[in-house]
Amino acid sequence: MTSNILQRNNVKISGKGEQPIMFAHGFGCDQNMWRYITPAFEQDYKLILFDFVGSGQSEISAYNPERYSTLHGYAQDVLEICEVLDLRDVIFVGHSVSSMTGMLAAVSEPGYFSRIVMVGPSPCYINDENYKGGFERQDIEGLLETMEKNYIGWSSFLAPQIMGNQDRPELGAELTESFCSTDPVIARQFAQATFFSDYRNDLSKLKLPSLIMQCSDDIIAPLEVGEYLHRNLPNSTLKVMKATGHCPHVSSPDETIDIIREYLSHMS
Repeated sequence: MTSNILQRNNVKISGKGEQPIMFAHGFGCDQNMWRYITPAFEQDYKLILFDFVGSGQSEISAYNPERYSTLHGYAQDVLEICEVLDLRDVIFVGHSVSSMTGMLAAVSEPGYFSRIVMVGPSPCYINDENYKGGFERQDIEGLLETMEKNYIGWSSFLAPQIMGNQDRPELGAELTESFCSTDPVIARQFAQATFFSDYRNDLSKLKLPSLIMQCSDDIIAPLEVGEYLHRNLPNSTLKVMKATGHCPHVSSPDETIDIIREYLSHMS
């Protein structure tokens, strides 16, 4: 069972410290996206990196459309990794959709975790009357339709927009390549689970301290979303970053490291 789960999610363990810090990648990415961040934590923490099923070097054969039709299936992956490694006091660092995945895992089994660090999080991507998520429902429907018809074209157009930092096209190119290496059918279902999700009612259930890292110009998670999260997540800290785009751990690793370090230095 243990080796199955570790293999399924391509789990990699490193670092010289005792306290576990777990890094969870976002949509269309894999654990490689954390490569600029992890060296800064190697000395003091036990690092846990993994790929969600359907991403990176995970076991695609373990993909179950029903299980992964909502983020709860991905949260289950996180909990199973914690269980087989017998982890406690985990600092969970999630990028984008993984922020909510980590929150769901911590609400379900708080005993495994000590803090949640959210990089570019959003509890709901679709606008409604009193909430600005950044997208209209028909935008998302159009996005998924295009994805289905021409996944490579969709990736080539959208990935650079998500990355931002147009003056550094190599960053957008890396994200495009990452998107394109994901199975299109799985990617579309993950996108659906992500963009149609609404976890606003779950925010109040997270009792652990959380850090919200909000980029200053992000087409996926606008500033209003970070502020909404801060108002509705008990025990949260909001840091608006100088970094722009949706992937500061790739585009602005130094600032990302500094903010996480500073936050963790206040842990009791």
